Amino acid sequence: MNGGVLGRSLELYFIEGRPDGMLTAEVFNWTGHVLVAPRTRLKEALARTQSSFTGVYLLIGERDGKPLAYIGEGEDIAARMKSHEASKDWWSTAVLVTSAANNLHKAHAKFLESRLVEEARKVGVMPLDNGNTPPRPGLSESARANMEAFLDYLFMVLPAVRIDMFVQKMRPTGPAVEMASRTTAMPTATEATAFHLENRKHGLRADALLIDGEFVVQAGSLAQGKSDFGLGIGSYSELIRELVATGVLVRDGEHYKFSSSYAFRSPSAAGAVVLGYNVNGTTVWRTSNGQTYKDWEAARLAD
Repeated sequence: MNGGVLGRSLELYFIEGRPDGMLTAEVFNWTGHVLVAPRTRLKEALARTQSSFTGVYLLIGERDGKPLAYIGEGEDIAARMKSHEASKDWWSTAVLVTSAANNLHKAHAKFLESRLVEEARKVGVMPLDNGNTPPRPGLSESARANMEAFLDYLFMVLPAVRIDMFVQKMRPTGPAVEMASRTTAMPTATEATAFHLENRKHGLRADALLIDGEFVVQAGSLAQGKSDFGLGIGSYSELIRELVATGVLVRDGEHYKFSSSYAFRSPSAAGAVVLGYNVNGTTVWRTSNGQTYKDWEAARLAD
């Protein structure tokens, strides 16, 4: 038997043949069904069979220029959402989560709603229009286990349809960090390669680990301390604002400091946040022996 992590097959169906229209997402051997629809296609989305099933839904958009989301549940999602068309005018995208065979019941939906609100607030990247976190309903031990398994699949599917509000990018520190700081050998699935970035003129030093495909800047690293993120940051202004708002970056004199380790999509994104301007991350991050990320990567590919 294969004791490693198994891959999963995700099927995306673009209902109208357009990437900006309605789409469904399903995973082989998962009972869940996800429908994503822009508000402009709300009538068509709610007319689909699964929209009248029991489940949970997300409303995602902006209010006063800031991102916002709402998480709800219903025994008939279409009927429930029709009431939100008038009462919530800020959302632009709806995500409906049901089961393909409509075998979720009210208590299941309430449990999923409660857990989704919990997770969204724990991650903290998307403010919610919900009030208090709804209580979890009483479910049997086996039913709770089934719903947690359902959520595991859902948390895998949502980022694939560009819903990132449940993706935890903060990372703990631990023995792997200390081990990686002493080696630049090629990583295995559980090892990391350490990089650093320095700007002595501005007194900046940041350390990062490339581990399991993630470029993780470590807690305690310093970043530029500009208060006006619109100057010189380019496409990463919103990311820096998000990191400040969620407490990942905290003020430390004239700089910002990473209060926790954080996983970036690329070395360039990490470098831009640290330095305060767009950079080629493959040339500014270096290993302990002075090798750039670019050269390290080339050597790894040639091995």
